[in-house]
Amino acid sequence: MGDITTSDGVTIHYEEQGSGPPLVLIHGWGFSGRFFTRNVDALAEHARVVTVDLRGHGDSGKPRHGYRVPRLAKDLFDLLEALDLREVTVLGWSLGCPVIWSYLELFGSHRLARAVYVEQAPRQYYAPDWKHAHATCYDEPSLAALQTQLTCDTPAFDEDQIRTVLATEPTPPERKLLLAEMAKSPAYARNALMADHTRHDWRDLLPTIRLPSLVLVARQDQVFPWQGPAWVGEALPDARTVFFEHSGHALFFDEPEKFHRTVTGFLTDSRNDGRNDNSNDNSNDTDVLV
Repeated sequence: MGDITTSDGVTIHYEEQGSGPPLVLIHGWGFSGRFFTRNVDALAEHARVVTVDLRGHGDSGKPRHGYRVPRLAKDLFDLLEALDLREVTVLGWSLGCPVIWSYLELFGSHRLARAVYVEQAPRQYYAPDWKHAHATCYDEPSLAALQTQLTCDTPAFDEDQIRTVLATEPTPPERKLLLAEMAKSPAYARNALMADHTRHDWRDLLPTIRLPSLVLVARQDQVFPWQGPAWVGEALPDARTVFFEHSGHALFFDEPEKFHRTVTGFLTDSRNDGRNDNSNDNSNDTDVLV
């Protein structure tokens, strides 16, 4: 484990395990790298696995500034530079997906070979042309309600989050670990970040991305209707979409064996050679048709 310092002076904590091609795991809003507790050992048999705590989360710094998706993308850039990681596979879960999308918009595919997107819609708010909104944070009033709940009773909010994102029951030690990690993220950091994150609309960017992509979609998610994350796989050129029929938002926790098979298969697939695909073929390789 270790720390790097970002360009604006914030400490970002990371942990790594295994050897081989680098695989960077980026957690969701309010969580930390330890949410991949069921996955790191298995993935590390095939890759150099790096888990990162986003600013304001886990063991990273908790400044009063910088809680915007583009700043998190710059933090990722600073991490890859500091560790000199090359031909990286980045895996984003929930908020981690927009962090990758913002990185690609700002820095292109610098140091990246491929990307995995886990359970995030390209837009969280309802709109006349977008019906697959976030279940509880879908407009400005619902954002304000979420911020109030989080500020007034953070432990109760976190308990509800665990029930919402998991379709399977964690063991008592796992539950203790996950709640302890969430408690490290102060309400001011989470509220500021959600206010920025939830207002973005990435639909125009996704069709321009040429990085080889894998999209993982959970059918039983209580955070997004499955059609929202599935839209990402339809919009990304040459993406492969895999559905997890028995999982909630944290599908890597609910169906870890399938998650490991799918991700490691994507890492070793000879079709994904680490170079950007410059073709105009918009076909998708989907395991289950939508």
